[in-house]
Amino acid sequence: MSWDSILELIHQILFTQTGLPHFTGGTILMLGVGCLFMYLAIAKDFEPLLLLPIGFGIFLVNFPLTPLMGTTELGYPELIRAFYHYGVEWEIIPCVIFLGLGAMTDFGPLIANPKTLIIGAGAQLGVFVTYIGVLFCGFTLKEAASVGIIGGADGPTTIYLTTKLAPHLLGANAVAAYSYMALVPLIQPPIMRLLTNKKQRQIKMRQLREVSKKEKILFPLIACTLIVMLVPAVAPLMGLFMLGNLMRESGVVKRLADTAENDLMNIVVMFLGLAVGCTMKAETFLTYKPLLILAFGLLDFIICTAGGILTVHIMNIFLKEKMNPLIGSAGVSAVPMSARVSNVEGLKEDPTNFLLMHAMGPNLAGVIGSAAAAGMFIAMFQ
Repeated sequence: MSWDSILELIHQILFTQTGLPHFTGGTILMLGVGCLFMYLAIAKDFEPLLLLPIGFGIFLVNFPLTPLMGTTELGYPELIRAFYHYGVEWEIIPCVIFLGLGAMTDFGPLIANPKTLIIGAGAQLGVFVTYIGVLFCGFTLKEAASVGIIGGADGPTTIYLTTKLAPHLLGANAVAAYSYMALVPLIQPPIMRLLTNKKQRQIKMRQLREVSKKEKILFPLIACTLIVMLVPAVAPLMGLFMLGNLMRESGVVKRLADTAENDLMNIVVMFLGLAVGCTMKAETFLTYKPLLILAFGLLDFIICTAGGILTVHIMNIFLKEKMNPLIGSAGVSAVPMSARVSNVEGLKEDPTNFLLMHAMGPNLAGVIGSAAAAGMFIAMFQ
């Protein structure tokens, strides 16, 4: 074999069997985005359980010719496509995550102060404002609904609704939802300080009453009944959410509750993050709709945060015992990150003012509120 033949063979292998000639500016940009997500997770500790697998998925899938999200010669889904198809498109993973969330959740603060349900509802303001705004940018009714729900800061609900109404937007919607959830400590504090004054941020709230075990056992049954009757479309999400909570509060299936809260939750979050990240290939993500979704998602989140705070201001007009408006920002359902942010901002104004348990009420109400909003959209458009 001549040297020319050898060089031709090497050239053919390099340019047909490797990804080298297929790199574009877009793929390099998306590799950078994946690295940014992993940096935020590792160096800044911004929700690493979410951002690390999502970031690595973005990083991995944007290498050319990778057999991850297509189908094999026999027609079977490739590795990550299988996670995505059976876990996300079949709506299994979002519902299993809600089961784990229920097992982790103490509804005591919401039961002790049911007024905070109103805050959770008020914090969904951005969902509907964004829904209307997106319609003016070339989105369909179903696409606009799937984008609007991002402001509720509930990743599984965003995935569940988008899968039903606009599955082609799933990657962009999920990444926007989880990214802004992870960035709660950066996004919310400036809005909280803008919409409150020092005196309002220093309001101390009375310690919550102790909630009995009987109340905690009855709550998931009553809540499930009311929610599923009023919004049947979210029965898969809310049903498993309340089942997880009932397992926790009953105390008779500790092993099941522990599995749902820990091992099962960790497994599905890992697969979900990787699958969502792998939907963000440069050729599909770097178009005008996904980029608009990121912009509208941020606006959505800001309005939802403001909506919760303004709801507390309005409620305080009629209440004898005033509530600290900082807890209004926890009305978005980023559990428990937004409640922690409310507590941190309160402690900055008064080191003795602990708002965490008070903020958990609207935080949990936001989970229910965002699911109810998703159910309304499903009922309207499916």
